[in-house]
Amino acid sequence: MNHSMFTAVLLGAICVLFKAQAHIDIHVVACQTNDTAPEDEKQQDGEEMFYADFKNNEIIYTIPEFADKFTYPDWMAFAQGEHGTCIHNLNVAVQAEKDPPEEIDPPQSTIYSMEEVELGKSNSLICFVNNFFPPPVKVKWTKNNVEVKDGVTLSRYYPNPDLTFQQFSTLSITPQEGDVYSCSVEHMGLPDPLTRIWEPESNNESDMAETAFCGIGLTLGLLGVGVGTFFLIKGNNCN
Repeated sequence: MNHSMFTAVLLGAICVLFKAQAHIDIHVVACQTNDTAPEDEKQQDGEEMFYADFKNNEIIYTIPEFADKFTYPDWMAFAQGEHGTCIHNLNVAVQAEKDPPEEIDPPQSTIYSMEEVELGKSNSLICFVNNFFPPPVKVKWTKNNVEVKDGVTLSRYYPNPDLTFQQFSTLSITPQEGDVYSCSVEHMGLPDPLTRIWEPESNNESDMAETAFCGIGLTLGLLGVGVGTFFLIKGNNCN
């Protein structure tokens, strides 16, 4: 049996003296017995700061451009050492527990557009897959029941505080009326693929005209009620 993942999470509270505010500093290390897809990531207050790209042997900084810049020139060597320790500890744990069955958490998914939808205008769909363990998941896109591979991206895995993972896939689209898109997720914890459907909804000119017409009608109706009430009061005063 292939035991997939051992994750070590180190938590430390850092006090900011002038603001008297606590921050949570998180270091995530993950590895598999088959020595594939290792993970080494640094977070602060739930926001990723950087991670180790083991394939290209470099550190990838993911903080926003407006944030203060920082570097950890020796972190890649440190991450390599942590990965070796993770593999050793995982093998020891598997032997000590006599090859225990692996816990499996099936994923949840949702699909939504990146920007407000306008028919005929380029956009992107996002399929967000969350709360699964262990990796991997497989994501498949379709348009009008035909599989789509062009314009598809798949992010790396991101750890959650409960030691499950999240991942997202994007699809570049130019939505047209009548299009139907789907995102299907496969995982060892699912008996069948988990599929979400998305159809474009946009306010076209007729909808806007109808909305404007209804608004004008409502305004005139309220105005009529106000005028009628005015004359009714004046008539009562005359009597």
